[in-house]
This record gives sequence, C-alpha cells and structure tokens, in this order.
Amino acid sequence: MKLSHEFVKSIPEKLDDGVVYVSIDYSTAIHRCCCGCGNEVVTPLSPTDWEVTFNGESISLYPSIGNWNFACQSHYWITDNKVEWAPKWTRKEIADGVKEDEHSKRMYYEKKRQKPRFPFFFKK
Repeated sequence: MKLSHEFVKSIPEKLDDGVVYVSIDYSTAIHRCCCGCGNEVVTPLSPTDWEVTFNGESISLYPSIGNWNFACQSHYWITDNKVEWAPKWTRKEIADGVKEDEHSKRMYYEKKRQKPRFPFFFKK
C-alpha cells in the first residue's frame, strides 16, 4: 500500500485515507489506520516515541505502528511512504512491548535528569 504525506502546521479536522500528516510545530504525525478500519493513529514525535525521517521525497516512521488498543490490532511499518505489514502480536508480546517502552522512557528521562546543566570547563 502506497501512502502520501503532507507537512502541516496543525492537524486537519478531516483526515484523508492514505495520507500521513506531519506537524513539526506539534511534534506529531497522524493518519488513518492503514487496515481501513478508519481509526485515527496518532504518533507523537519525540526521543522516546516515534521519529520521522524525510529524504526529500518520502517519509518513514520508526518504530513500527502497533495499534494494540484498536479492534483491528494492526501492526505495520511506514517506510518510504509504503506500508510494510508486520506480524500480529500476541497478548504477551503486546504486554512485554508496553513494559519495554515504559522502561525505555523511564531510563531516558532519568539519564537526562542526571546530565549536568552547565558544561564543564577544564583548566590548563
């Protein structure tokens, strides 16, 4: 399945099927679920959530999109404006993935809090 993308200031009220809307101002990408169920998939862009890359022609989102809270539970990658379907996860895989995400976020923010606020200056 081929997608298109639009860079927007804010997210439009009506989302078109097959379009990934990217708002840098709001650090968010949003699209309708690629399975066709019509649900809106919001992917916050941050060091602990998703990242978007733009190569001048197409976008990719990383990591995969797992719609675990939707009835469809679809799972896919968006790479170079194309949908690459991923295997459906079991309940255990979903629970483990959620725990891993929570742990990664906790570790990221703990590490960030521990960094010095001012650079060190070394005397000669």
